[in-house]
Amino acid sequence: MSTNPQGTALDANSTKKERVAIKPVPPPAVSTAFLLLRGAIAGVTGCPIGGGDNETASSMMQNTYIKDGYPSAKFSVYLGKKNGTACSLFIPSSPEDEDTVSCSYTQNQVLDAIETAANRLVSENIPIHNFRMDRDEAISKYGTVMLDQGQIKPPKKSDENQLLDLAFLPGVIFASPPGPVLSSTGQVGTIVLERKTKGYDSSISAGKKAKKCEITIKFRIIDSSTMETDASIESKLETLTAPIQLDELAPLLSTEIRMIEGILLMEKQKTLQDTLVTPPMTKLVILEKKSEDEHAGEEDMVVNAFEVKGKIDYNKLVENFGSKLIDSALIARIERLTVGRGTVPFLHRFLRRNIFFSHRDMEKICDCLENNKPMYLYTGRGPSSSAMHLGHLIPFLFTQWLQQAFQCPLVIQMTDDEKFLFKGIYDDESGDNLDYYAQLTMENARDIIACGFIQEKTFIFSDLNYAGDMYPNIVRIWKAVTTNTVTHIFGFEGSDNIGKIAFPAIQAAPSFPSSFPIVLGAKRDSTAACLIPCAIDQDPYFRMTRDIAHKLVTKLHPLGGKPALIHSKFFPPLQGAQGKMSSSDENSAIFLTDSAADIERKIKEHAFSGGRETKKLQEENGADLEIDVSYQWLRFFLEDDSELERIGKEYGSGKGEYWSTSKVKTKLIQILQALVSEHQERRLQITDDVVFQWMEVRRLQ
Repeated sequence: MSTNPQGTALDANSTKKERVAIKPVPPPAVSTAFLLLRGAIAGVTGCPIGGGDNETASSMMQNTYIKDGYPSAKFSVYLGKKNGTACSLFIPSSPEDEDTVSCSYTQNQVLDAIETAANRLVSENIPIHNFRMDRDEAISKYGTVMLDQGQIKPPKKSDENQLLDLAFLPGVIFASPPGPVLSSTGQVGTIVLERKTKGYDSSISAGKKAKKCEITIKFRIIDSSTMETDASIESKLETLTAPIQLDELAPLLSTEIRMIEGILLMEKQKTLQDTLVTPPMTKLVILEKKSEDEHAGEEDMVVNAFEVKGKIDYNKLVENFGSKLIDSALIARIERLTVGRGTVPFLHRFLRRNIFFSHRDMEKICDCLENNKPMYLYTGRGPSSSAMHLGHLIPFLFTQWLQQAFQCPLVIQMTDDEKFLFKGIYDDESGDNLDYYAQLTMENARDIIACGFIQEKTFIFSDLNYAGDMYPNIVRIWKAVTTNTVTHIFGFEGSDNIGKIAFPAIQAAPSFPSSFPIVLGAKRDSTAACLIPCAIDQDPYFRMTRDIAHKLVTKLHPLGGKPALIHSKFFPPLQGAQGKMSSSDENSAIFLTDSAADIERKIKEHAFSGGRETKKLQEENGADLEIDVSYQWLRFFLEDDSELERIGKEYGSGKGEYWSTSKVKTKLIQILQALVSEHQERRLQITDDVVFQWMEVRRLQ
């Protein structure tokens, strides 16, 4: 005996009358394809997965495979009001008019994108999490987001089984499927959307008179290789309690484009003149494949040039990377060479609070300062979105202080080439989106300039524009570093494009002053030392650089050509005081474009609390400051040490003005609203012409 999604028993000996009320249970491949297509529609068009009686909801799937003789089905998805959602931009004003001028693509192209996205998920063979929960408990925790319109009505009280079969595919879909679901996407087979010459079985409805956007999908499965039966899937289901966390569902409920096929459509739309006004492509959520091993070790620390996750043990990181902790003697020396010389009034709070905590050869930089030897700063930004968040701001705030403290030149590399190599896309019709990342460089440069650097001492450059002057050193680095070395450090594979393997040399090149013959007036015999402030996950690039640095400089260089580094800890996401903030989750970060209301809402709703469950427990035990995000963020942004200490004591003991989570959150909200507002005001003054002035190749003072 098996069950339908509402948990109603299906008996082979049921009467005809009973079978009329219950739709046939589709084969596992069809149920799984239905989920992939639903997720593809939402991910491609930039709409929430919807569910239940929400505005963006799916109709109950109509099984047609019995009639047509092959695995197939049909369903519709309502995408909400035509003029109220991002998805409406994907709908031609007249679906029948293939030459519509209001949109750069026809409905067939949108359907092609959905079909392509679904089959890509099949090819990636991603595990699907299938589980069973009590219906009332599931709705209490998740709402009706996983139910389609036909599942809203609760089962009859007389039904014995009131369990929900649920399926979750991270980044794609969370739903109660119409039948058993396969354990991985790779077993589905090829998904084909049925379309006719005249009219569409699969179609888009959003004409000029339509109040809502709707996509109807009729699909069939061919070349299915599934080996799982209804019975084998049934045996794997377990009754679980809340196995999916709410923050895992947040991207699926957003109006962000989550699939590359949708990004391609948006890029094509952006190239047209006199078309629909397209919202800026910020905070795009790109689907990333995760292995079973990654899922099994979610709590394990992973820190490399491309990924940061798990609980971070910074002492272990220093040990593994071979850097050094910044001790009190080094801090005292830095203070003597900065505050003692009157260039800054006090040490930066990031040094005082051990946020910049690790280094390589910082003592030798101090030697250069003491002996008035030349040195310069180098940092950078990979422009992946037009809206930077507070985590991106950390290295620039500290670098601005270092420039003021050391009164030295600064070069800022914008790695738009890297972002294209690692995240760029290509389409046969519209080409690639390299220009998109070049434009993001301009947007991010505005935020960087707004941090308050000294213009006469700062050069901001795009790799796409400036690589020529660096090219001799890039070639030297390519010659010095073997493919085996770069593959071992960064984990590149044979399927990676050659640009990825070549890029580390481009990030290494600014470490050498001769990469700036005009800006720094440097030749190969320059002895100027380089100091790089960065988060510690960028250290692998410069471990590689330091190993071959002696081949690019004179023997008189004070560090043997090696760049010095000073490393920061990671700025924690709102959902937990560990790991690293991400642009892909809007609710994990405060963006520099957020309004005062956005900041207040995000802190109140999403900042993880270390406070206790009840007032009584909080007053008895106080908060756990190590896991409380609001307190940890205050360590980054509250300048007054004595006030921070007071907040920590009162919140940690549950006594005093800041005894509760709400009090601490209110303080943080005030500080961040002021910081972001001031930043936005400065940014408004920075035009394209101003950015070009900062990017002009000129001799720095």
